[in-house]
Amino acid sequence: MRPDELARLPLSELRARYVEAGRPVPAGLEAALERDGRAGAGAVLAAIRRRRRVNRVEGQRLRNLLRYENRLWGRGVTLVAGVDEAGMAPLAGPVVAAACILPRDYRPRGVDDSKKLDAAERERLAEDIKRNAVAWAVGRAEVGEIDRLNVYWAGILSLRRAVLGLDPRPEHLLIDARRIRDLDIPQDGIVHGDALSLTIAAASILAKTTRDALMVRLDEEHPGYGLAKHKGYPTPEHLAALRERGATPVHRRSFGPVREVLGLDAVQVEMFGEC
Repeated sequence: MRPDELARLPLSELRARYVEAGRPVPAGLEAALERDGRAGAGAVLAAIRRRRRVNRVEGQRLRNLLRYENRLWGRGVTLVAGVDEAGMAPLAGPVVAAACILPRDYRPRGVDDSKKLDAAERERLAEDIKRNAVAWAVGRAEVGEIDRLNVYWAGILSLRRAVLGLDPRPEHLLIDARRIRDLDIPQDGIVHGDALSLTIAAASILAKTTRDALMVRLDEEHPGYGLAKHKGYPTPEHLAALRERGATPVHRRSFGPVREVLGLDAVQVEMFGEC
């Protein structure tokens, strides 16, 4: 269909095609809309151009997020895995990590540090990443391991488990501000990596959505603490519930507020973790 013929389509259809659906705009359509005398044609044209500007900005943002990946791909390293974890600060539940290897031509619109996204967008992106990834895996460090090792080393353990779950095995790791010891895969720890690397950002989304779903299930098993709402963080509501109800088996005994409620000292926490 020629641009002039396209321009004679109902304006609602043009908006649906080239603004809402984001389809490529045929050459000449914008000029035809400029000549269109219908009320609303100018608004459709403005929306098409605004959409193009937004797409250009998003494309540039995604290119910037691939700086580390492009450097490795340029050296012939194909299987680059991003790795990140969620749940270091909460008072309850495991630490959950994720690792993923993305195709070189994958450009998931909207991918960012999971903390910057709302829950619906994280869920949408998580499903898209899982469908398109070369490989993805999650790993957990349980509450007993957190109490025994401390949360930092438990976080490293969860990262390691996620990486070892990948098939194929990655050739290089990009990790958010960490390094995984005793793992014979080259790796880069990138400070604020979930905001600087596309694959780390994708991993952060998988880790966050996996842990959030787990905390919803734990909230059903241990109601009254708001685990599904604030995911185990030490909010005033959670602290009040701890004081009123005591700790559950999924609370971390090595964390101060839980230790205080249970009357545990550091030695008792260490003994509990060994059980």
